[in-house]
Amino acid sequence: MKNNLALAGKSIVITGGTGVIGDSFIKSVCNAGASVGILGRNGKVAAQRASEIVKMGGIAIPLIADVTSEAQLIAARDKMLQAFGKIDGLVNAAGGNIPEAVIQPDQDIFKLNMAAIQEAMNLNLFGSILPTQVFGEAIKNNGRGSIVNISSVTAHLAVTKVLGYSLGKAAIDCYTQWFAVELAKRFGDKIRMNSIVPGFVLTEQNRTLLTNKDGSLTERGHLIINKTPFNRFGTAQELEGALVWLLSDESQFVTGSKITVDGGFSVYSGV
Repeated sequence: MKNNLALAGKSIVITGGTGVIGDSFIKSVCNAGASVGILGRNGKVAAQRASEIVKMGGIAIPLIADVTSEAQLIAARDKMLQAFGKIDGLVNAAGGNIPEAVIQPDQDIFKLNMAAIQEAMNLNLFGSILPTQVFGEAIKNNGRGSIVNISSVTAHLAVTKVLGYSLGKAAIDCYTQWFAVELAKRFGDKIRMNSIVPGFVLTEQNRTLLTNKDGSLTERGHLIINKTPFNRFGTAQELEGALVWLLSDESQFVTGSKITVDGGFSVYSGV
């Protein structure tokens, strides 16, 4: 495998490792020389991806867990430590929209599906906080490490329909800044937390909102492209550079920061 050594000798846990973006993250971290724990609920996919990494000369193991289950996360952490002896980094990539939480234009906004919105908040916010609590303890014991959260441009602009998702990601921004400060006060530059703010990347979760069955853009898809100066969606691979940099010692003086990778979406007024 290609190895630029930026993460050589490090052991990294990636939650959401069975998703589209998670797959790209796994490969980029392995290409940078790290050993990877692929954490997700789909054991078959996690095992398949770990096997593919090993066949290409990398080191990876599947970690089966729901990011909202402390017991499952603890078991995954113990497996990671048994395999590699330490944990140097955590990528909180698990998250996404909940279909039942999508708010349509003709829907009464005073009769929201509160259970679905709470589920979206639970997944996107506490699905990052809880893994940080569990795996962060091992990072603390290691004495050094980096934690990377995944935010979204929907945290910074009012993007229609996805209220629950947006609330969760806005809370991630607050959490990232708050926790980064507390880490710095306790551990100096030894343990850092930052986030990546992706623009619109096609995944299985948002594909039906942005594209039709024939692959053409929906009205919403067209609106997003028109608001993106690069005039296209991003790719998961275009997040890799920011991720590897934040996990590596090359970003040692960076904490509490948001690295935006959105093709200009968040800075363009539309005019």
